[in-house]
Amino acid sequence: MLEPDINQEIYGLPEYLSALNSTWLNESATLFRRRYFENGSHAGFILYMTDAAQNESYIDDLREALQKSKGPGNFKNLMVYAPGGKKDGMQILPISEVAAKDDFWNIKNVTRDDQLSAHRVPAQLMGIIPNNTGGLGDVEKAATVFAYNEIEPLQERMKELNDWLGVEVIRFKPYVLA
Repeated sequence: MLEPDINQEIYGLPEYLSALNSTWLNESATLFRRRYFENGSHAGFILYMTDAAQNESYIDDLREALQKSKGPGNFKNLMVYAPGGKKDGMQILPISEVAAKDDFWNIKNVTRDDQLSAHRVPAQLMGIIPNNTGGLGDVEKAATVFAYNEIEPLQERMKELNDWLGVEVIRFKPYVLA
């Protein structure tokens, strides 16, 4: 029943091991998105001030307020004070706000597909909604192929326990679509 693992011999090597990086990336994308919405400053910004007429105490107060406005793990804001003037004495420059929004769904979809592939379960049997208008195909055919290619071999591996014990303790009914 166990997959061989040279590092330990109790549990064996899990078949889903190849999907762990995708799972962690999916989690990171979700945490990033949560922080994006909870933080208020979203993906962060650079406050760029070039107007030399600003009062130094005002600059210090503004810098301190920006530093205190973020929680642990949230996005950073940066203040740059460069007296000497340039057009537009004060600018707020967003940092990759649009790209952060667009990549989220792509990461979620790709990592979901990686996880489904690792577990070898057809998407339509897991209740996944198709992204295209063509759908995911015939559910009954997918279920039959899944049972034949995945479930029955797994059941046969589990029945090896019967041979090991010398008595039938595991039995399966034939797979029938209801």
